Amino acid sequence: MKKNALWMTVVVVVIASMLLAFVPAAPSEKEDFVFGMILVGPYNDHGWSEATYVGGQYVEKNVPGTKMIYIDKANTADRPGTTGDQLAEELVKQGAKMIIFNSDDFKDASVTFNKNHPDIPVLHLSGDLAWKDGKNYGNLKNYGNLMPQMEYGEMIGGCAAALTSQTGKIGYVGPLINDETRRFANATYLGAKHCWEKYAKKDPKDLKMKVTWIGFWFNIPGVTADPSTVSDDFLNSGHDVLISALDTTEALVQTKKAVDSGKKAWAVAYDYKDACKEAPEVCLGVRYFNWGPGLVKFVQSAKDGKFTSTWEWATPDWKDINNEDTSAMGFIKGDALSKDQAANLDAFIGELAGGLNLWTGPIKWQDGSDFLKAGEKATDQQIWYAPQLIEGVEGLSVAK
Repeated sequence: MKKNALWMTVVVVVIASMLLAFVPAAPSEKEDFVFGMILVGPYNDHGWSEATYVGGQYVEKNVPGTKMIYIDKANTADRPGTTGDQLAEELVKQGAKMIIFNSDDFKDASVTFNKNHPDIPVLHLSGDLAWKDGKNYGNLKNYGNLMPQMEYGEMIGGCAAALTSQTGKIGYVGPLINDETRRFANATYLGAKHCWEKYAKKDPKDLKMKVTWIGFWFNIPGVTADPSTVSDDFLNSGHDVLISALDTTEALVQTKKAVDSGKKAWAVAYDYKDACKEAPEVCLGVRYFNWGPGLVKFVQSAKDGKFTSTWEWATPDWKDINNEDTSAMGFIKGDALSKDQAANLDAFIGELAGGLNLWTGPIKWQDGSDFLKAGEKATDQQIWYAPQLIEGVEGLSVAK
């Protein structure tokens, strides 16, 4: 009897073990929602790509259960023979359930990927394919665009330059030529002209702004113009304030070198909140992108399965343009901006917050034709799709 009882116990244990083997184990924790980023430049470039990367980190902190993965240096110089959509495929293999393309340069790649993966949300930073009232509306499923209204930052940067310049000659180190870069340069001039007249009390005829384009968002040796050389050319021809519109900080670096050699000169930085740290002695300030709040909205909607094709031209928070939780762009004053000029700059920001619209005519295009007639205010489409630089700005409106 004892042997039979022992045998029966063994059988019961074995059967129970076999049954348990077919019961799936409960997950230890909920799987993260992985979003992937394709960055055109290095993730630590102190410019555009780093600002985007920091925005992704903000999402991880503010949307529980999310994880960022990324591929940086996604350009033909650093990764010849590859395209943005191919790199996005690699992120999908790593578990990405949403893809964020961070450059206008990825427009075609983002569309190709979207068509190959219509069920994976795609967010293109800049662009207009999701804008139903835009010229290039694509009617794409699960495809969104996000871009802060950096036109205001450009106006503020232009104001800081005009308030400080002693020669009235501002050099604008531009990337490549397209609608976005033209409207940013135009906004810079409008801000500079307003502050030159109202706060500096000077004749607008004495204000000169010249744009030199290098050919891409950052230097590619042998392909683009060298931004250090472009900066030096400005500084050696009487331009005493440089405004960088690149993803990188050559304009700041070269301005510091010029000051160290005895020149009086200043610079306005771009893209990344801490860019002035590259040369604080000459930096009047930095207009920067704050991607975090916008990315949170898009990633949260994708995580919740509620992503919709949306175009967002994100606004500043005029109560505090440097509020990291609410403002899409900001401007941090640099050490080189005097107290008096800082006060004037604050007054100008207050004007913008109060509704000042510098996109008001009369404004002419570079070729002398009317952009806006007297009293006419520009529409969003007129601002976004800038076919030329405006009158008063020297430089190419289209690539040769």
